Amino acid sequence: MTTPRLMISYPDGRSEPVDLSRPVTTLGRRGECHVRLTGTDVSRDHADITEEGGAFVIRDRNSRFGTFVNGEKVTDQRALRPGDRIRLGQSAECEIEFQAGGTGTVTDTRSGSASGDLRHVAMLLEGLRALGSGRVLDDVLTMVIDSAIDVAGAERGFIMLAGADNRLEYKLGRGRGRVTLPGRTFETSRKIQEEVFATGEARIVKDLLDGNLADTHTGTLAFGIRQVLCVPLVLVRYVEQAEADLGQRRIGVLYLDSKERGVLHAQATRGALETLATEAALAIENARLYREATEKARLEQELRIAAEIQQALMPPGERRGVYFDVAGASVPCRAIGGDFFDYLELSDDRLGVALGDVSGKGAPAALLTAVVQGMFTVEAANPHGPAGTISQLNLGLKRRNIESKFVTMFYGVLSAEGRLTYCNGGHNPPVLVRRSGFERLDAGGMILGMFDFASYDQQALDLEPGDTLVVFSDGISEAQNPGGDEYGDERLIACLEANRGAAPPVLREALLASARAFAAGAIQNDDMTVLVVRYGRP
Repeated sequence: MTTPRLMISYPDGRSEPVDLSRPVTTLGRRGECHVRLTGTDVSRDHADITEEGGAFVIRDRNSRFGTFVNGEKVTDQRALRPGDRIRLGQSAECEIEFQAGGTGTVTDTRSGSASGDLRHVAMLLEGLRALGSGRVLDDVLTMVIDSAIDVAGAERGFIMLAGADNRLEYKLGRGRGRVTLPGRTFETSRKIQEEVFATGEARIVKDLLDGNLADTHTGTLAFGIRQVLCVPLVLVRYVEQAEADLGQRRIGVLYLDSKERGVLHAQATRGALETLATEAALAIENARLYREATEKARLEQELRIAAEIQQALMPPGERRGVYFDVAGASVPCRAIGGDFFDYLELSDDRLGVALGDVSGKGAPAALLTAVVQGMFTVEAANPHGPAGTISQLNLGLKRRNIESKFVTMFYGVLSAEGRLTYCNGGHNPPVLVRRSGFERLDAGGMILGMFDFASYDQQALDLEPGDTLVVFSDGISEAQNPGGDEYGDERLIACLEANRGAAPPVLREALLASARAFAAGAIQNDDMTVLVVRYGRP
């Protein structure tokens, strides 16, 4: 008994049988479907047909526009009978008939005449233009190869595209019956493809066994391949350019082969494929640009979310307590950064303030920053003082052994009586603004995360009401102008002097504005973070 099959009739007059010999036959727009249709009403995974107890059943796979048999919508599943007409979507571009066996006549205008080929190509070109940039690259590649196989009567087709280094990279292979070929490499010889890509000239090999070709294409002959047709994918841009540059760029090759002789060498077929390749190159490039733009938009959205999460991990920018006034801000040089500030009210009515700077920029630094913030929150609650907290953070980072990553950090604890105890772990010395002048707070030790034997000291100071602690990252002091000069400590002290009596939020904004004004529009090359703490007795 012959195998039941589907007979697919296309708008251009071609008919194609698809045997239902596999356990499940899938229908849809996705390139891996056994029956792949490109209509606008066709979902990526539209329907499937399975054999159950000697009968064939079609199921709709939650398609958007439905599956119909003889005009009736399939709500769940339906048994198929010989002669049933299947339609995917409301306005089907192809007719699909279920047949009980290998009977009937297959009308295939592919090999009928050159005019049939060209008529087919004209329809394909219209389809490619319709694809535009709204289709993903894999769908475009699949359509191009399937169309080329239909026009040429080839057994297999492959597309190779030029990578960033202008070397050909295998992208997709398809066989007759719209089957995706397994593997991710080009197993036959690459000699012809490389030659066509280098010269931009199509190549037809009528028989690899003729002349000296067998000696140079043994890898291809090993698969039984006799005929090869390869055309370049040339992107033509219609812009005004110098005569030496015609606006053409080769982006890859379309390769077809067959084990049969006398199939691929017709000149009409070659011309049709070259025409197809020209339009295909534009569709492929548009799809590639569309996918890159989509990926870029996705990454930008993820970075926006990451930036929101990072800002949420930091405390509010301003906080007023009974004996203190705090204002902080962090401005990353990219979407997310490696600086952070924190303040938290500890036991015994004390205030802990910290500012850290993780080496590097962007996402890697931001991930480590989140780790350090979490560790700091845990360690700050322990009663071992600033030096003990910094020491524990150093050991925790060293145990994680993150290569080439370290942290500079300042941590201070302020009591209601005005006692400030601090430890500086390799950070820019903060400035303590007093009525009598300025002090730099540098007692502590080395940067965190480099050596597990590092030791840290702490120092205690008594503050007077109105004394202000200004902690900042090197993104402030090392901000550069277009000439490469740094903002520096002198300008920072001058800004603090000019705003000595300002409230912490005002002083914070003044310092950021001063650094930006000095940069004069130069690109910010590091994260800028400021934390201002003013002491005042109740």
